[in-house]
Amino acid sequence: MKSFTLVFCGIFLTLVLSWSGLVFMTHHQLGGLEPVTEYLDPDTGESLRGEQVYPRVPLGLAEQGKLVYISEGCVYCHTQQVRRKGFGSDYERGWGERQSVPRDYIRQDRVLLGTMRTGPDLMNVGDRPISASKAWHHRHLYDPRAVNTDSIMPPFAFLYEKRKIGKSGPSPNAIELNPEFAPEAGYEIVPTQRAEALVAYLLSLKLGYNLPEAPLE
Repeated sequence: MKSFTLVFCGIFLTLVLSWSGLVFMTHHQLGGLEPVTEYLDPDTGESLRGEQVYPRVPLGLAEQGKLVYISEGCVYCHTQQVRRKGFGSDYERGWGERQSVPRDYIRQDRVLLGTMRTGPDLMNVGDRPISASKAWHHRHLYDPRAVNTDSIMPPFAFLYEKRKIGKSGPSPNAIELNPEFAPEAGYEIVPTQRAEALVAYLLSLKLGYNLPEAPLE
């Protein structure tokens, strides 16, 4: 009986210490992380101290777009975490100039790390040359095949409105589409407010800043 009690107490103590170490050590390591203030000199590219606080958080329209991103289930097919070199091919695919680290997420009220990569990682999508424009994202969301014929992403055409072109001419917000994706003559495709917000959020996703533990390479 005494042996059983000792074994039970040993197991219980081991579990308590393991759990406590996991929780408190993690809090000790990550709980004290603070934003940093720096910027890159536009002429030399050197990291300098300045007035910008990093990591940035989406504000205004981009903040609304994060809610659209969540509601449309983008998080189920896309991650927001660039892996370090040697742990996948994120660098080779151009998904980021450095790995993402815990400090990148400390100012987010909801972290959207994702669970699988049916599509590419989006942690740095706002800084990629091919996708750093509103026009590209709107064409991609309306019908992904308009920018990538091999895409398996479903179209989000319901975030856009088909309108008849008025007497004053096409809307300045109308998206340009190749003939096979464009509406019939006399009509245009215009982003809704939700589409504009989602694109603003995607363009706000950038990793182009230095952190002490993750400098740009």
